[in-house]
Amino acid sequence: MSEPVLRRMQYRDVKQVAALEKATFARPWSEASFRREVEENRVARYLVAEEQGEIIGYAGAWIVLDECHITNIAVAEQARGRGVGRRLLDALLRYMSNLGAAWADLEVRVSNLRAQGLYTGAGFVSVGKRKKYYEDNGEDAFLMVCEHLPPADPDFEEEPVEPEDGAGKGNE
Repeated sequence: MSEPVLRRMQYRDVKQVAALEKATFARPWSEASFRREVEENRVARYLVAEEQGEIIGYAGAWIVLDECHITNIAVAEQARGRGVGRRLLDALLRYMSNLGAAWADLEVRVSNLRAQGLYTGAGFVSVGKRKKYYEDNGEDAFLMVCEHLPPADPDFEEEPVEPEDGAGKGNE
């Protein structure tokens, strides 16, 4: 099987990303939330992993000054264990570095050992615990930080978000 294509999330991806979010998380973000991230949130950046026209993973972050806060990462169940999450995380960290981030942080459920392994493998360390962070069950979250982002690419040019008009519209 070929490697998925990693690229910036576009308007046409919002529906698939929201569906993947719903299939992955107990308290998923809505399609409207992802649409706002693309349309209105000037600090938000999202990448998708696409395979044969299907979004099989995504990763998002907010960048403020030199801080990157990773908001969410998800990989479709059928694509897990193939390194898609690691490729998305690595690409997201490089993207954030290219935009000026010097470090990254995130929260992860204390019970999510797979995600913790992914983050630790990428250089994140646990620096604390947020008590009762998750609203669905009151579970604690580890706060993890990575202070060693990849070096910025001096030739980086950010991929634009395509205009919504005509993008992703089916037969109407």
